Amino acid sequence: MSAPAKRKNDPEGLKKRILASALVTFAEFGLQGARMEQIADNALTTKRMVVYHFSNKEQLYVEVLHHVYQQIRAHETGLNLAEMSPGEAIARLAEASFDFHISHPDFMRLICSENLMRGRYISRSASIRQLNQSALEVLDAVLARGKASGEFDSSVTTVDVHRLISSICFHNVSNRYTFNSLFGSPEDESQSLARNRRLVVDATLRYLHPLSR
Repeated sequence: MSAPAKRKNDPEGLKKRILASALVTFAEFGLQGARMEQIADNALTTKRMVVYHFSNKEQLYVEVLHHVYQQIRAHETGLNLAEMSPGEAIARLAEASFDFHISHPDFMRLICSENLMRGRYISRSASIRQLNQSALEVLDAVLARGKASGEFDSSVTTVDVHRLISSICFHNVSNRYTFNSLFGSPEDESQSLARNRRLVVDATLRYLHPLSR
């Protein structure tokens, strides 16, 4: 009878499992309510190994935040907006941002949790702040082309346009249940999502149009 195969040592795979488990746990329970034992169990490892790779719960939380923003920013930089006209690029960026928010609700819940703590951990992380500069760089390149061609209002700022896109996309996830309970809608979920997806594009393009300001 052959001996059982030994489990392959895969530290990078283990770290990915821990991060994935931590994301779900922090999104559900917040930093204070999350337990390292639960994170370890869901990652099919031990608390000792979680501590070995990430030192403590706060450091793991910061690493998860970094991972979340890294995924968001990588999604934006991979859109190849330079190949599109300024208007098409803004529409694509807004649609992609909306779709990403919808498909990653745990990311948004984690960011909500960090806001409830008044940005305590993001404010301490220079690497997370630096990472997020790409959001403005990607958008600024599109706006510069649109302003030069006269398609966009020359007075708009990159931060304000980013705020506009982000606010509609984020609201659609973070306020989904309360907003629908308070105001209702005759539409089904797919219709509502399609309408809100059009809204973020239309609102952004109208804001950028020279004659709308």
